[in-house]
Amino acid sequence: MREWIAFWNSANSIYVNARHRDVHYRKLAEDLRAYIAGPTAVVLDYGCGEALHADRIAAAAGRLILCDAAPAVRAALSARFAGQPKIEVRPPDEVGTMADASLDLVLIVSVAQYLAADEFDRLLVLFRRLLRPGGRLLLGDVVPPSISPLTDALALIRFAASHGFLLAAIGGLLRTAFSDYRKLRRTVGITVHEPRAMLARLSAAGFAAVRADKNIGHNAARMTFVATRPG
Repeated sequence: MREWIAFWNSANSIYVNARHRDVHYRKLAEDLRAYIAGPTAVVLDYGCGEALHADRIAAAAGRLILCDAAPAVRAALSARFAGQPKIEVRPPDEVGTMADASLDLVLIVSVAQYLAADEFDRLLVLFRRLLRPGGRLLLGDVVPPSISPLTDALALIRFAASHGFLLAAIGGLLRTAFSDYRKLRRTVGITVHEPRAMLARLSAAGFAAVRADKNIGHNAARMTFVATRPG
């Protein structure tokens, strides 16, 4: 995990241009806000990344807590949303000290692939403690064993073609092939999850879980799971 945190804490070329970054986070925000139960909901977005459109999520909730392990990301979030009273930014260690049953919804999107099994299981224990009875954990953009870098590349190309940055996406994919991200995927690797195994893991952590009909974000080959803390 430390290697991935260092990567996200530095300048990188994951987003091919400003247009890509904007529409990526806009799409996520629109998808995620559909899971917010109501205007008083307390929501934690764990591993939120740059969260450019977190204000759209916060508008549907009572309070939004943004958490990311990368200090540079947190600093940028704090500056961006300094005037937003519904949004606060916290490091992971502060999330770990939050009160029991204080959250209605936990969002963790495109994070599971960067966690070792024991790290992931510890987070599930934490999230179950933090969620109120009936509260939900949304686990999005989970990578299945069947997916390949080519599948991800094709998903990006389709997304780029529909949002006006196709040429930039093609160039970005070529750069990524020689980037630190590609090197980390080879040396550190990412964690993949078989659908039934994920449901079993969530059940073992005390959740009632289902796989959503479609994934959060643009990549339909990845998976989203919705896990509820029983009342």
